[in-house]
Amino acid sequence: MKMMTSLLVSGAVLAGTAAGACEITLRSADTHPAGYPTVEAVKWMGEQVKEKSGGRICIEVFPASELGEEKDAIEQTQFGVIDMVRASFGPFNNLVPETQVVSLPYIFRSSEHMHKVMDGPIGGEIAKGFEAHDLVVLGYYDGGARSFYNKEKPITKIEDLAGMKFRVMQSDVFVDMMSALGANATPMPYGEVYSSIETGVIDGAENNPPSYDTSGHFEVAKYYTLDEHLIMPEVLALSKITWDKLSPEDQALLQEVGKASVPVMRELWAAKVKESEAKVEAAGAQIVRDIDKAPFIAAMEPVYAKYVTTPELQDLVARIKATE
Repeated sequence: MKMMTSLLVSGAVLAGTAAGACEITLRSADTHPAGYPTVEAVKWMGEQVKEKSGGRICIEVFPASELGEEKDAIEQTQFGVIDMVRASFGPFNNLVPETQVVSLPYIFRSSEHMHKVMDGPIGGEIAKGFEAHDLVVLGYYDGGARSFYNKEKPITKIEDLAGMKFRVMQSDVFVDMMSALGANATPMPYGEVYSSIETGVIDGAENNPPSYDTSGHFEVAKYYTLDEHLIMPEVLALSKITWDKLSPEDQALLQEVGKASVPVMRELWAAKVKESEAKVEAAGAQIVRDIDKAPFIAAMEPVYAKYVTTPELQDLVARIKATE
């Protein structure tokens, strides 16, 4: 009897597994760990797709670079080895010229401005650039707004940056940005920032609030200024090879749910930013929120002149600035 019961139970499990099996399983790669807003948004998307497809389509999310580092994951998605990828714009700068423009310092006045640009016609144009490289854009996520922090003084105006030494990402654009602002750029590995601020090798660095929090940098650099010099969009894209295998109905479903996942991700990110700001302030950090960005933006003219060299990209800059 016991054996019969056991067989009945296992038979039910097998039947349930067969009935609930996915016809299509899309593998999605992310460099961020489980619990991070981008990872959780794609998981939410997976739940929605499964429900709306009657269990036919599933999305399996692989966080924490389980399917390879970002550059590798992008290439594997282009070749159809991986179906989906969430990636920053940096690796695409040499492939899709338009991504260089939205990666320029102070190109966006605020996160809201970035959302309007990326969710509108300009975002659609950039998506065509991705498609030329075998990636179908399902949505643009937030990569966060990078701002300055230092151990010397609150930065409330552009003149406060004069002569200060900041760690920036290893990028010519960022070195030129610091020069244009009157400060000195010191590229170095991220892992060296804490001790370099502590020992006075540099005065500060720049990053988004959650990174400022989780890195512990607020312990050695308590002045954080929300100048938001870089507000980075990120991309959620599907392999064109995978896309072409789907029916028009399934393509439409993925586009619909991909678009719907964007506000979910943004809400999760905004909550994380608020949580980090509260944590560092409770620990004694000072956040300068009221700052006139106009002089910072005006100082970027020579930087834009150096990097935005074609009429097409110059037109794109003008249209981004004109977006209200």
